[in-house]
Amino acid sequence: MSGVDWESLAEATSGAVGALVSTTAFYPLDTCKTKYQAEVKSEGNQKYRHLTDVLKEAIKENKVLSLYQGLTTKNLQTFISQFIYFYGYSFFKQLYLRKSGKKSIGTTANLVVGVAAGCCTVILTQPLDNASSKMQTCAFGKSKGLWSTLTEGSLGDAFDAIGISILLTTNPAIQYTVFDQLKLRLLREKNQNARSNGAVSNAVALSAFSAFMLGAISKTAATIMTYPAIRCKVMIQSATDEEKSQNKPKQPKTFLEALKAIWSKEGIPGFFKGIQAQILKTVLSSALLLMIKEKISKFTWVALMGVRQHLITNKKRAKSM
Repeated sequence: MSGVDWESLAEATSGAVGALVSTTAFYPLDTCKTKYQAEVKSEGNQKYRHLTDVLKEAIKENKVLSLYQGLTTKNLQTFISQFIYFYGYSFFKQLYLRKSGKKSIGTTANLVVGVAAGCCTVILTQPLDNASSKMQTCAFGKSKGLWSTLTEGSLGDAFDAIGISILLTTNPAIQYTVFDQLKLRLLREKNQNARSNGAVSNAVALSAFSAFMLGAISKTAATIMTYPAIRCKVMIQSATDEEKSQNKPKQPKTFLEALKAIWSKEGIPGFFKGIQAQILKTVLSSALLLMIKEKISKFTWVALMGVRQHLITNKKRAKSM
């Protein structure tokens, strides 16, 4: 069992569980946001003028539950991607500390580690990411199943927007770098204040409220810095069946096409269309994710150590027989 990186495995498991809960909790808002972002403004053919128009449409058509279309695929993609990301992030971080001999990781190294973990995640989960976006942007009640969505185009279509997704690995890298740096400072101040009051403190975990607030701050910073790329990615990934049936303009297929479409029809404000909803959804979701991860990471570690001990005991028994 010496080949297993148990610390990275614990980080990955707690992070993936947190992501699963937060994705499910805010999925209807995510669907409204995605459909709103995917639409490019055009003369006389703008379906959603405000984010709330998506919700109103679902209520009017009596298809509120369709706000959850694609949830299973999104949860599968979220769990796998977050597990890979947190495992890779923790693994590369521990590797850097071992090789450098340092006790803590700096901002630049943290960003590099985050991008490396993000690239591994994107390459393995891009088809699921595209499929979930297509399901969300389909007309309410007309979403196909995962297999049908994955196989309706070519292999290349399954990896649409992968270039932007790789570019957007800077988003979680910025987020977790800001989070880790703020967490480190907060815990250091907490321990110093405790010692100045004559108490012994070696705090290593944040309170639920502190984790939530730091998660919100870090995700807001990352979202504002990368939003134009996020908007372009959603446009490229959006469904095409509804466009064909309603004679809508073809969605852009490349980053440059998306940039050109936004610039020509919406101008500079178009690059930030829906940013309020994006910040609301991603901040709440990421803050909840990090809060859950912080609170269950200790229990996850204890559980994995129990599994490790059980496997070691069984291995010893097998050798003695």
